Amino acid sequence: MTFEKIQKIIVEELGKTPEEVQLDTNIQEELDADSLDLFQIINEIEDEFDIEIESEEGITTVKDLVEYVEKQQA
Repeated sequence: MTFEKIQKIIVEELGKTPEEVQLDTNIQEELDADSLDLFQIINEIEDEFDIEIESEEGITTVKDLVEYVEKQQA
């Protein structure tokens, strides 16, 4: 469920297809997201899950985002 919500946000923000956004997808390298795109994605995720992402350090893949969100909700 967390993955599906994050996937939807990334698809909407970057204009990609759901097939392009998988757990092991590198957000910046494979989806051509720049730092502004990543900032917008993180803002949307923070709003959706009512959490705060302190830093995008170490967040390179969709899986990193999913794990971060799930850890914050635990």
